Amino acid sequence: MEISNKPSKTKIKWFSLVRITGLFLVLGYHFFQNTYPGGFVGVDVFFVFSGFLITSLMIDEFHNSGRFKLGSFYQRRFYRIVPPLVLSVLLVVPLTYLVGPDFITGLGKQVAAAFGFVTNYFEIATGGSYENNFIPHLFLHTWSLAVEMHFYIVWGLIVYLFSKLVHLFFGHSRSQNGFFRGGIVLMSTVLAVASIMAMKTGGAGLKDFSPVYFSSVTHSFPFFLGAILGSLTGISTLTVSFTRWLRKWGSVPLGMLLMVVGLAGILIITFTLDFSAAFTYPYGMVIAVLLGAMMILGARILHEETPGVKEPWIFGFIADCSYSVYLYHWPLYVIFSHKMSNGWAAVLTTVLSFIFAALSYYLVEPLVAGRKGHFFGQRVGGRALTIPLTVIIAGLFVVTGFTAHKAPVMSALERHLWIGGIYQDFDGVAEAKDTVLAQVAPPKKKALVKQKTDTNDYRAFNKQSTASKYQIPAGVSIIGDSVTLGTRRYLEPHVADSQVDAEGNRKLNEAYTTMMNQQKNKTLREFVVIAVGTNSLNDYQEQLEKIIKDLKPGHKLVIMTPYDRSATASWNSTKLGVLERKLPAKYEWITIADWGKNAAAHPEVFDGTDGVHFAGRASGDKLYAETVNDGLIVAAKKPGKPAK
Repeated sequence: MEISNKPSKTKIKWFSLVRITGLFLVLGYHFFQNTYPGGFVGVDVFFVFSGFLITSLMIDEFHNSGRFKLGSFYQRRFYRIVPPLVLSVLLVVPLTYLVGPDFITGLGKQVAAAFGFVTNYFEIATGGSYENNFIPHLFLHTWSLAVEMHFYIVWGLIVYLFSKLVHLFFGHSRSQNGFFRGGIVLMSTVLAVASIMAMKTGGAGLKDFSPVYFSSVTHSFPFFLGAILGSLTGISTLTVSFTRWLRKWGSVPLGMLLMVVGLAGILIITFTLDFSAAFTYPYGMVIAVLLGAMMILGARILHEETPGVKEPWIFGFIADCSYSVYLYHWPLYVIFSHKMSNGWAAVLTTVLSFIFAALSYYLVEPLVAGRKGHFFGQRVGGRALTIPLTVIIAGLFVVTGFTAHKAPVMSALERHLWIGGIYQDFDGVAEAKDTVLAQVAPPKKKALVKQKTDTNDYRAFNKQSTASKYQIPAGVSIIGDSVTLGTRRYLEPHVADSQVDAEGNRKLNEAYTTMMNQQKNKTLREFVVIAVGTNSLNDYQEQLEKIIKDLKPGHKLVIMTPYDRSATASWNSTKLGVLERKLPAKYEWITIADWGKNAAAHPEVFDGTDGVHFAGRASGDKLYAETVNDGLIVAAKKPGKPAK
């Protein structure tokens, strides 16, 4: 592969537009996830750009000096990535005092994972996801830094060893540059294909795709696809073939067309791609990366074809701040979105993120690297600035350390659910013991104790009981998720003759499995209450139909509609609730207990919570039990599921 002697300036105009696109895709996704469900591909736009830029600079260095200095490469990456990351953590942690202690749960581990660049695997291990955490980790977003850092470490080492090999065989001959670049293309292609295949294979059969999304192995292909483009085009050192192509085809209209088509394609993906869809892994993401590469190529052409045109300063400013804005926006948004409306939280987060990012990029980072900083166009530095800055940073380290030390290991919600799970397990053991004893000796008669109920007892209305006719146990089987688990200790005594089986993050398919197991063991009671749906996946309709179809005759089905204060009409949980409310018109033996409606009418129950759980709040317990009992009373007046 021949190399052109035509030089090109290292700073490429219009690349800023690519970085800005990636940034605003991510911001839109995090702030308005339901409007821009595919905005998570903004990270992939960053990744492909990083792969392009870093590899192009590697090639430039080898072409100019005949070698690639690994130590210098790592040092440059350290100064660009680590100081802004540390500063962002130090500035964010004091702001957590604006919200409750639940937001700093496990803070020490989060910070350690971020600083150690292993957040992606930390989140895989702890089940983290942008999509399903009610109170997400403050530094969850640093998973992408971990993937990027892993790429720099591994790719830098591979290129370094390869450069040594090329130099050994070719010396200082002109052919070494072409062979080096050709080898980069070959290795990048192999690694990109391997990563794509790993994502496809690893994602097969998954319901939650976070493991393949977070993994450095499965999510590294954008870097290598960018590396291929960087090798074929270049920044300072262009290939002869690309130079000839530019002379023949390069033009401003072509560059603009590539950028517009690439951007339009990415925007279409932003509105349509689904984080939970199998197609996304890897096909949707590969398409997004290729569209990002198209924008990079368009910018590269425009740079060559517009030598007399200056890039607007605002583009450069936003691009310069993009990395630090990414660092600040997520934790600030998590904090502010629980203190104010989503719109104002997005505005305040964006403004503060850019202020902090500008201070970081133009002032703090240069000083850390031993250079003078910029402050409103003035060069600043010296002991008069560095000493106070050092004192402030040292103080922030103390605050962060103290906050991490006193941070709870488990949030109040997690603790409440954990206790509920222990009681449920204990009750299960006790019930199993009673069953065994009943088989070997007749049970002693016990005095009847009337259970407390918040409304009238449904049994008084059960004139059409089907329990004896179909030989199924009388009473109520409640199958629920974390909301039900959190109120279980109140629910069972306040819903007559009931048994609760609840589990955190339970989905409809898991509720179906629980129902079928109880049905097989002949422990599923006459009234079956399904209280799941907040964690609905895309197959919610299919799973609901399976519950309806496979529930045996004689049972009376009560379905609790889900509630999430943050949910909009586009959420699966909202769509599920709409579908559920239509069922009684089709099936006489199905009743709706409208928790979604009742909960929305009592927002005070969720003050200070995640908007889904009420974590042991008495008013919430009472409202939930009343909703169940109201549904049971309506169901008691109906016949059971008829035999075919």
